[in-house]
Amino acid sequence: MMFFSRSIITVIVAALPAAFCTAQSNTLELRYDKPAKVWEETLPLGNGRLGMMPDGGIAAEKIVLNDITLWSGAPQDANNYEAYKQLPRIRQLLKEGRNDEAQALMDKDFICTGKGSGSVPFGCYQVLGELQLQFEGAGNGTPEQYERTLSLDKAIATCSYKADGVTYRREYFSSFGDDLGMIRLTADQPGKLSCRVTMTRPERAATRTTGNALELYGQLDNGTDGKGMQYQATVKASAKDGVISTDGNALVIRNATEIILYVAAGTDFRNPDFKKKISQTLATAMKKPYAIQRKQHLGNYGKLFNRVQLSLGKGSASTLTTDKRLADFYNNSAADKELPVLFYQFGRYLLISSTRPGLLPPNLQGLWANQVQTPWNGDYHLDVNVQMNHWPVEVSNLSELNLPLASLVKGLVEPGKRTARAYYNAPGWVAHVITNIWGFTEPGESASWGATKSGSGWLCNNLWEHYAYTNDKHYLADIYPVIKESAVFYNSLLIKDEKTGWLVMSPSSSPENAFYLPNGKHASICIGATIDNQIVRDLFNNVISASATLGKDSAFRRELQQKLALLPPPGVISKDGRIMEWLEDYKETDPQHRHISHLWGLYPASLITAENTPDLAAAAKKTLEVRGDDGPSWTIAYKLLFWARLQDGNRSFKLLRELLKPTARTDINYGAGGGVYQNMLSAGPPFQIDGNFGATAGIAEMLLQSHAGLINLLPAVPDQWKAEGAVKGLKARGNFTVDFAWKDGKVTTYKITSPVPRKVKVKINGVTKEITATKI
Repeated sequence: MMFFSRSIITVIVAALPAAFCTAQSNTLELRYDKPAKVWEETLPLGNGRLGMMPDGGIAAEKIVLNDITLWSGAPQDANNYEAYKQLPRIRQLLKEGRNDEAQALMDKDFICTGKGSGSVPFGCYQVLGELQLQFEGAGNGTPEQYERTLSLDKAIATCSYKADGVTYRREYFSSFGDDLGMIRLTADQPGKLSCRVTMTRPERAATRTTGNALELYGQLDNGTDGKGMQYQATVKASAKDGVISTDGNALVIRNATEIILYVAAGTDFRNPDFKKKISQTLATAMKKPYAIQRKQHLGNYGKLFNRVQLSLGKGSASTLTTDKRLADFYNNSAADKELPVLFYQFGRYLLISSTRPGLLPPNLQGLWANQVQTPWNGDYHLDVNVQMNHWPVEVSNLSELNLPLASLVKGLVEPGKRTARAYYNAPGWVAHVITNIWGFTEPGESASWGATKSGSGWLCNNLWEHYAYTNDKHYLADIYPVIKESAVFYNSLLIKDEKTGWLVMSPSSSPENAFYLPNGKHASICIGATIDNQIVRDLFNNVISASATLGKDSAFRRELQQKLALLPPPGVISKDGRIMEWLEDYKETDPQHRHISHLWGLYPASLITAENTPDLAAAAKKTLEVRGDDGPSWTIAYKLLFWARLQDGNRSFKLLRELLKPTARTDINYGAGGGVYQNMLSAGPPFQIDGNFGATAGIAEMLLQSHAGLINLLPAVPDQWKAEGAVKGLKARGNFTVDFAWKDGKVTTYKITSPVPRKVKVKINGVTKEITATKI
């Protein structure tokens, strides 16, 4: 093949951004021709802390409000400090093959005390409230030319229509400038805007007007004395040509040409002076012209969003509304090459909008919830979900958005040490399946799912990936105690399996899955589940590398190196050619189970690769074939990632198509289903944001991989994307930034840059070569 010289490549790639801007300006927009009928059709806005979801109603509008820190509950100690005394008996029962009896014992003692996750004080992520706008006159006539949009490259939503000869327009954004919600309402004829503004919340809330400010405030339940987290949302207004007054617990603006609503909110989470902060935020914001507010928002948001640009060529469907595009894509995906780009960038948009350094990571619903009791508490599930939320962060050039997760994990270490002592009489720290902002590390209230203890080790993989992508040694030194103490815990639990001679953990489990015993009964608890074996191997490797890099703990490093040689391999192949989920070749109770935890070594880890372990890669394919392609959306996204790692672009694309299948279901689903709502939020159902983030990571993985010791361009490109395409700004491990373009499935130009010029292996069009990355 023909390779371009570096100078020519640089010139060609440098010309790409203008082309990207032209292509993406027409496509990076969600667009609708009617108001949202249900919450799953509203448009998500957020600045990492505050969220808004407007429905674009005509005579009346509802805007759901969120604050990423608003949680019920409180810190608690739900450890059973007598549990560890049952550990020898549990291990003996497992050794004798009496797994069901061992599980019954664990259901009695190896669970959390108190009420568990189903109530407080564990708590729940909750909706902040609802802002209501009631319009006089604006909706009396039949609306014409209705349009509702969400611009991903601006993080601005709009609504516009014409009624009785007047054109009304609304613009909304959750400001990346002054940290508040902004809503601008305009009419193209003087004095035609009259609006009544109210706020409500389903429980534990009151409203009042103070001066010309509307306030919603209250205190959530902490599970003990009822005096949990305090919160407040305050709305103020400015008006052109109009009069602002109050009427009971409402703001009333009459006969205006322009209305600007300022929505500030906060909680006392790590901020006892939050009410003072709300007042200061409003005072600062209202001194600035709207145009300046908007410009600051665009500038700060654009610094993050504009780092990555992607084009897969033009399609014929971009003129359709988004709901129609989704329906058409499922039936004729070849006609819309731009929808996968929109979905990918929507994922990046949601990441930027739902977290920021110094705050909390995105939860099961990111930032957006419309209920007091959110599904599964809107918490942080540690057996795939919160990890999946962060899989696209590094490759999609949003590295700093991994830091809130690192902060959350550091906060689990001390409570996790108490849990390690209580249940295992072990040093180090552990977290099980669920956690919250209060540092919950105990098992859940049922051993079948709640006793899985791979959560802390899995989190350490996410922490390591930030270092792998950035080479930031200061960060590595900061997280080293976290990953080391996690390794200390798992190391202390390793015992020799008498059948194989390998070092494994007992008890163990594969998240949420179960198997049949020879006696016909079923259980989840076992010896040496594959995911535990893989996580321990990956963690030990990373701690060994970190120890050597930082020049510390040489004795512990040598101990881990010795243990590595005695661990099970990354996968054991069963008689039918699949990777075994457990150390014994049990028959699973559900062959199409939503979790595929025993392929953890394929993704997110790199213990199984097409390049280095072809036999295990083939067994992983067989495993996926038996599991099938359906499931909740997060499951489909995970399968997409697996197939991308196996370098099967067409199978990955098939799963992407399944992810983009329109649905309106909102019931709690554990089986087949998935899809997206009209606003492109992922449906489990119900709404779970991990499906969005998993898909974003999956699309990037189809285009670029860097886990196998080299940078591989187009490793899993599907036939639908081969004609032409280009990408700018993706990241590879080692702190490389990658731009490239292709035609007819072949890379035609590329540029790889690094803060420091250095050599790197690159695989391009099937050929591996070593190049020198240029300095950024």
